[in-house]
Amino acid sequence: MNLRRDVFQALADPTRRAILVLVASQSMTAGAIAANFDTARPTVSKHLQILTECALLRQEQSGREVHYHFNPQTMKEVADFIEPFRQMWEGRFDKLESIMKQYKPKT
Repeated sequence: MNLRRDVFQALADPTRRAILVLVASQSMTAGAIAANFDTARPTVSKHLQILTECALLRQEQSGREVHYHFNPQTMKEVADFIEPFRQMWEGRFDKLESIMKQYKPKT
């Protein structure tokens, strides 16, 4: 992943994750996104800037409005990076489960 801003730092913030959930279902303007949060509009704009810089969102100018769109390709890159770790831990938990099944609790 060759991104200007660290995508994992962007995803670490709960407000930015909530913005991604909103925009994943439909493109939205900054005002429409900000209406869903109890924070100042400049704060939401900063979150949008960060998400755009790391390519989780992309902007599209439509007249005087800017619409934000979810970028599934970047999220796929994140998922692809995380997948080997998920598989490793899934294997470890499966092994732990099989070991625990061998030991029955004493009654």
